[in-house]
Amino acid sequence: MLTRRNMLLSTAALAASGSLVARAEDRPALSHSATVPESSGPFPPGEPGVHYTPVVTPNSTTLPHRLEGGVKIFHLVAEEISDHEFAPGLRCKVWGYNGRSPGPTIESVEGDRVRIFVTNKLPEVTTIHWHGILLPCGMDGVGAITQPSIQPGETFKYEFTLRQHGTQMYHPHADEMIQIAMGMTGMFVIHPRQPDPASQPRVDRDFAMMLHEWHITPGASRPDPLEMTDFNVLTFNGKSFPATAPLVVKTGDRVRIRFGNLGPMDHHPIHLHGYHFQVTGTDAGTIPLTARVPQTTALVPVGATRAIEFVADAPGDWVLHCHMTHHMMNQMGHGFTNTLGMDASGVDARLAPVIPGYMTMGQTGMADMAEMRMPLPENSISMRGGDAAFGYTDMGGMFTLLKVRDELETYDKDPGWYRHPAGTVASPATAEELAMLGAPPPTTKPAAATTQAALYTCPMHEEIVQRGPGKCPKCKMALEPKK
Repeated sequence: MLTRRNMLLSTAALAASGSLVARAEDRPALSHSATVPESSGPFPPGEPGVHYTPVVTPNSTTLPHRLEGGVKIFHLVAEEISDHEFAPGLRCKVWGYNGRSPGPTIESVEGDRVRIFVTNKLPEVTTIHWHGILLPCGMDGVGAITQPSIQPGETFKYEFTLRQHGTQMYHPHADEMIQIAMGMTGMFVIHPRQPDPASQPRVDRDFAMMLHEWHITPGASRPDPLEMTDFNVLTFNGKSFPATAPLVVKTGDRVRIRFGNLGPMDHHPIHLHGYHFQVTGTDAGTIPLTARVPQTTALVPVGATRAIEFVADAPGDWVLHCHMTHHMMNQMGHGFTNTLGMDASGVDARLAPVIPGYMTMGQTGMADMAEMRMPLPENSISMRGGDAAFGYTDMGGMFTLLKVRDELETYDKDPGWYRHPAGTVASPATAEELAMLGAPPPTTKPAAATTQAALYTCPMHEEIVQRGPGKCPKCKMALEPKK
């Protein structure tokens, strides 16, 4: 029934819908949004130091290019890398580009025309997908869908104009499960040609960090690309701590760190100590100023990039790491019995005649494992640990250091451990301070020999140390009590 009330409601609804339509038409399109139109240009090739601060890829490098007729020409070679070192003591055959895993960083400028040759030296077909880059469909690099696959021994040419800026990546879109898991990833950084000074200020240090996870069975010479959950080697740019190179900056520098994650499976919450930062970019470009919030941890999902920025105004050695606790460890096994809190008194001595060198582990936690230097299978590394400023740290895996210094000889040299000003380092409480707290005086920790077998070492290989007698795994000589 048509009533005055219904007519008024209908009129209001029509007016509202018309307003919504009008507003929708006024909105800018959000899909396929390039910042440089297809028809613009040609632009002169972007130059380092003029249009951008060159990116630093710790433990890796930037892919060189040459100019031909205003086009930047690059060459990538997909190949097996026969001797990739994750950390001292752990080397494997992996797959990557130009002798590296991850591949070298490709760096250019918005508006540049790029021509990238890709040679396939793998034993199977491959392609390259330019992850997050806006380009013609036939250059997208999906095998058999947008192009023929690149057969072993073939070289293909990709050519397109860079119509956006941001932190992108490259990887195969052929047998992704194997090829990406085996290390075929890389960063592709596109700098803005005319950056907005407010939202894109020039930085002094610009770092690129590719995150990756692997499963390497102790003693194996290749990662297992079929693993889906139990990853035991976590890397920044193909390295696990303590092999990760530090990020060296000077006090007052404006710093950008770009993170890329192509998996295979896990997201990584990357945490920086000592600073608050803003996430300023993704693989789709710059985040508007109004959308930024201060953070200390940036979640980098699988298949995504994140760029963070801050001013390095606090000198020191500041930790940068994934906050997944198992991702701060090196090769670890998960098939052991939980002995935490177990009374293992006498167990080692009773088992020693049957299993020479046996030692119950984990009943008081795992921190001591870092310093025991127990024998390991060939081509494997300790679960955690590395020498540090105040002793032996139990950190490892996806872990590195931001080293901020008031004075630097050069950005290209590790400045060593930070020298803390007097009175600025945490230290044990004195007896007087404990008395004020009503706490008992400090006690010394019982010697390990009272609960566990004595340390034995090889007379020929001093690095071989274990609790209890046995034979050296290298020379088979009988171990002697460690002096």
